[in-house]
Amino acid sequence: MPGIRQDLQVNGTPIVRLESAHLQVDVAPGVGGRVISIINKANGYEFLWRNSSLPLELKPSGTEYDPNFYGGIDELLPNDMPEVIDGVACPDHGELWTTALSWHCDGARSADSLVRANNTRLKFEGTLPRFGLKYERDMSLRADSPSLDCAYRITNVSAQPRHFLWKLHAALAVQAGDVIDCPARTGQVVDPNWSRYKALEAFAWPTIEGQAANVIPAADGTVDFFYLFDLTEGQIAWRRPIQGLKFAYHFDPRVFPCAWLFASYGGFNGHYTVVLEPCTAMPISVNEAAKRKQCSLLQPGESLETQVTIRAGPEKSQSRAGVSPAPTTQARPALQNPLPNSF
Repeated sequence: MPGIRQDLQVNGTPIVRLESAHLQVDVAPGVGGRVISIINKANGYEFLWRNSSLPLELKPSGTEYDPNFYGGIDELLPNDMPEVIDGVACPDHGELWTTALSWHCDGARSADSLVRANNTRLKFEGTLPRFGLKYERDMSLRADSPSLDCAYRITNVSAQPRHFLWKLHAALAVQAGDVIDCPARTGQVVDPNWSRYKALEAFAWPTIEGQAANVIPAADGTVDFFYLFDLTEGQIAWRRPIQGLKFAYHFDPRVFPCAWLFASYGGFNGHYTVVLEPCTAMPISVNEAAKRKQCSLLQPGESLETQVTIRAGPEKSQSRAGVSPAPTTQARPALQNPLPNSF
């Protein structure tokens, strides 16, 4: 029976643990709701990469992200690169990762250290202090599979329209020979300064310059950064063929019409990890994406609701997960416009 523990800490930071017969998932509500661990209990495998040189702690708003890249699963909201959006100065990698979230679980009392119940749900919420978006996430584990369901609601509680980017950001433990699967028809290098490949023209994913960009190389001091779009379904996954392991995001492509893929093969601060990034916007500048009508938009009082499922376990057990119902906001068309050659 799924359960929740709330008596744990890492570096003095409180941790909440969701646990089923299949998965053990650790979350830090006070650090933007960061997921710091996903372990498959059948084989003990830890799917997430973490930066062992950094403590788990909440950083002040406006902190630079790259030197403080902890790993695990962050979420970026309302932006990636620092920029002024709708008159609001938005800091590096957004506000959510530096926002402490309140939380509770269904059926729990504050003194409970362990809660076990069918359909136990962990609920987070918080409001971005500058941008005025209220963020809510409900997390639950399935009893019958290695699946983590996340139900989301983002509400514009400001008095102004809000254009924004919302991006999931799962840093995974990798090794040479691992494979990234994404049903994207098209890929594009985000920035040649962050890629093994220099051409900015769109290409038929996953082959670029005669190479399979979705096969993880050995650590060689390089990096990659791609937009993946024209999705045939809402999924991006990592798998390890030699062990039969798979980590997959399943999402509604009407909400996340593209997926970004960042990979450091030692070229970014010595890190060796791949980051899977389903995203609501493209390109990286929200202002540029807004001009192209390729970002999220909420009017005052409007909400976006959707569900995302993470499946982390044996590859052979992972049939296609169901996607969420239609979002409450108007669905946008698939991204089809070629991106500019510079941003």
